[in-house]
Amino acid sequence: MSPDSRRWCFADQLGPHFLDEPDQPVLLIESRAAFARRRFHRRKAHLVLSALRHRAAELGEQAVFLQTRTYRQALEQLDEPISVCQPTSWAADRFVRSQPNVEVLPARGFCTDRDAFGSWAEGHRTLKLENFYRDARRRFDLLMDGNNPVEGRWNFDADNREPAPNTAELGIKAPWRPEEDEIDEQVRADLDRWERDGDVSFVGRDGPREFAVTAAEARQALDVFVRDRLPHFGPHEDAMLSGDRFMAHSLLSAPMNLGLLDPLDCAYAAEDAYRSGKAPLASVEGYIRQLIGWRDYIWHVYWHFGRGYRRRNALDAHGRLPKWFAELDADSVDAHCLKDVLAQVRDHGWVHHIPRLMVLSNYALQRGWNPAAMTDWFHRCFVDGYEWVMVANVVGMSQHADGGLMATKPYTSGGAYINRMSNYCGDCRYRPSERVGDRACPFTGGYWWFLERNAKHLENNQRMTQPLAGMRRLKDLDAVVEQQRSLGGRAP
Repeated sequence: MSPDSRRWCFADQLGPHFLDEPDQPVLLIESRAAFARRRFHRRKAHLVLSALRHRAAELGEQAVFLQTRTYRQALEQLDEPISVCQPTSWAADRFVRSQPNVEVLPARGFCTDRDAFGSWAEGHRTLKLENFYRDARRRFDLLMDGNNPVEGRWNFDADNREPAPNTAELGIKAPWRPEEDEIDEQVRADLDRWERDGDVSFVGRDGPREFAVTAAEARQALDVFVRDRLPHFGPHEDAMLSGDRFMAHSLLSAPMNLGLLDPLDCAYAAEDAYRSGKAPLASVEGYIRQLIGWRDYIWHVYWHFGRGYRRRNALDAHGRLPKWFAELDADSVDAHCLKDVLAQVRDHGWVHHIPRLMVLSNYALQRGWNPAAMTDWFHRCFVDGYEWVMVANVVGMSQHADGGLMATKPYTSGGAYINRMSNYCGDCRYRPSERVGDRACPFTGGYWWFLERNAKHLENNQRMTQPLAGMRRLKDLDAVVEQQRSLGGRAP
């Protein structure tokens, strides 16, 4: 196929690095059916459509922009050969490969390509993130002095786990914020009309756009993060404050997952901040590890373990998501941490990674909710949620549903962890130290219930020997289990 053939760019492939030449002809498709199949968060629907329409306006006559019910209908209108970079889901990949006159190119938007990952994986018995990350550091010459890591350390994870400070907020400069325009107004009007007509239905609340939708906006957001927030990122990377939902996080995952930023460019920008003395190594290393390590690793795990990976359920967790959780009804929740985090999802479609893992996912894991349902919930309710992101993060990491292919032990903890890493527990009706009674923390009681319920699944895991031994020493274990089981699907 000619190198100047029209390039079909999906709505998560909107950056200039998805084109071979700046003036290459482009195809953009807005499919109404994509929003009708699932109840997405209203803010996510707005963000995706705004980004797609902004790209169409930016390209002008260079792009054919088709607004149809389905992708198939759009392709039937276009009578010419096209190329497309590999899509980011199994379903989309299968669809484009089934279409005549569509050439599927290797994926873009990630640092390590699939062939390089495959070669690395063949040489390792286990796919440990740390090994992959160090290999990527060497290949991309990031934070390296020759063959050695700068300052003699690969990983500053231990330095980046400070508990929440005794303040209402971190007190650093705010992240970059966009200004809405006429395209945003039209998207909002269209979503309102589609909803009135019964074509679509959403969860969550609408509000002003908070994330970049063009490559230029995304670059501004990156520059603000590197200049003002990256120096503070590391120490409290794993902490939570009820009065500071952003902390020092970048807020770049949404534009990056729209394809507006090249993650490798972001990693080099962070390295430049370290080399010029503008940001400490611990913060820079932590951020770069998220980009060339964790993000790429999650992408490759999605493809490496195959289409059936999303259906894994090693702990036999089949509980249904209760309505209050599925509908983001934070007002029905009393537990301060869960109430605040669920409200952030309802109002913004975003929280940073620790509330996702140690509040939302931790609670679901303890209750034995179905991991496939949790994967779908995260996909729909988060502005940066896509199938490739959430399958490995939820099935593999947060719900331990793959039986340990990704994580060596389940990511669950009692209220003591939340108390140490946040300011949520001080004014909560529940006490993190209590596991039975009216003031028993649902996370503390839930932790022991999870261990009791899954003891047979976990007894051969060496990293779970000590927690299981502690569980067996509890004299009130039966009472803990009975109280947690009796809660059913009620909001805590």
